[in-house]
Amino acid sequence: MQITSRRKTIAFFVVLGSCLVALALALNITWIIHWRAAVPVVLGIIFFGMIIAGLTLNTIFLVREIRRNEQHDSFINAVTHELKTPIASIRLYLETLQNREVEEKKRREFYRVMLDDTERLLGTVEQVLKAGQLSQKHRSKTNWQEIDLTDIVLECVEMGRLRHHLDEKKLTFKSHAVTRADTTVFGDLDELRSAVSNLINNAVKYSPERVEIQVEMIDEGGDVLVRVKDKGVGIPRPELKRIFKRFYRVHLRGKQKVKGTGLGLFIVRSIARRHGGDAYAESEGEGSGAIVTLRLPRSMPQ
Repeated sequence: MQITSRRKTIAFFVVLGSCLVALALALNITWIIHWRAAVPVVLGIIFFGMIIAGLTLNTIFLVREIRRNEQHDSFINAVTHELKTPIASIRLYLETLQNREVEEKKRREFYRVMLDDTERLLGTVEQVLKAGQLSQKHRSKTNWQEIDLTDIVLECVEMGRLRHHLDEKKLTFKSHAVTRADTTVFGDLDELRSAVSNLINNAVKYSPERVEIQVEMIDEGGDVLVRVKDKGVGIPRPELKRIFKRFYRVHLRGKQKVKGTGLGLFIVRSIARRHGGDAYAESEGEGSGAIVTLRLPRSMPQ
């Protein structure tokens, strides 16, 4: 459905551009033939203004389409890399185990690395599938229920420690809510778990040298906030809003690009808005770390 809609949009702007060119030629010919007539001149000025507006609109669309294609190509390259690298690693270890006699300690290490690569591979596939699901409109809410967000955050924090081999000092959790009722929301359990997990994984990903991440639960009026603060590479101020766009990744000067698909924060904001909330980021700039906040409306007691 999205591909068909996009093709129709492109066809519309191609036809619009062709019509504008034809109208411009007709006006020029009319002005040459009837240059003394006042009415054609007035009409010509009006139509010429319409042509300028149409060409401006057409140019804006073409620039956006070019940027979208560039982001799409970047996404394809990133996903290909994220899929190819763990597959190649797993294959190498399996060939080693098949062709050589490996001692038990080394064999267990190989199994651990292969499991980590499998987890990375599964995470990439899940992100792509989740982004595709969230792009669909009019999704069902039949599985929604009242959920204690504290339980989800605690689960995701523990999973983050295991997945990234972090201790409690490097990935901490703190709740500022008075009671569990202050952190109860209404929504989809799997989607909320995915949103919180993406927040933590994103913080770890952009903290390559110094992993110190704080996860906080805050009761703010009628909202519940999940705030993830890191001391990583930071976010340039002009990119604070762009990082939530699909396929977009932060570009840092003089630093190696961080691996990923560019879907993590897009998934976070999509889930937040689907639940009536939002997501936003704060940062003082490069090298200053970042704070990414998930805001959800609190479920009111019946």
